[in-house]
Amino acid sequence: MMNSSVFFQGMGLCASLIMAIGAQNAFVLRQGITRQYIFVAAITCVLCDFVLMAAGMLGMGKMLQMLPGLQAWMALGGALFVWWFGWGALQKAFRPQAMQLDTQTEQQQTTKSVILAALGFSLLNPHAILDTVVLVGGIGAQQAPANQPMFLLGAVSFSCLWFFSLAFGASKLAPLFARPLAWRILDGLIALMMGAIGLSLLRLSGFFPFLA
Repeated sequence: MMNSSVFFQGMGLCASLIMAIGAQNAFVLRQGITRQYIFVAAITCVLCDFVLMAAGMLGMGKMLQMLPGLQAWMALGGALFVWWFGWGALQKAFRPQAMQLDTQTEQQQTTKSVILAALGFSLLNPHAILDTVVLVGGIGAQQAPANQPMFLLGAVSFSCLWFFSLAFGASKLAPLFARPLAWRILDGLIALMMGAIGLSLLRLSGFFPFLA
């Protein structure tokens, strides 16, 4: 029989990493507040976590540690991506017509665009990859072979619990965000967060030594 404690080890490790506010969480939070494609955003992030954690347990984490050049380019691409999203949030903060929870705003997004955005925040974000592939996957790979599936299940279970709770819990805040000021504050904070995350990714890339 598989040791159930391994399940909770995987869940606890994932919880300690995923609950930090980051680009992925900010994206899911905003989708929840706007009540747009909530399930699609959450399930895409969960599936990405599963794939990345499993890849880490299969040895991808070691490969990334052996290829610092690949990590550098991933960090640069991630910085550009989160800055692009942050620029969009900054524009929304100064554009009142984009702050209403109406059908026009809802039509601006499609299932495809939400999936692509979720994939970007999951697969183009070296911070998320470090957590899932290197840390969760690496620690999971150290478990006994018979316990690895249970460890992965525990980690993915918390990922599922977290993203769906965040997405559907945030939807309860929608009445508060019927006011334009609330949207200005949220989008302004998201823009600042994305700017800071992008800067940290540039430092991680090593392409700009003066930022170290």
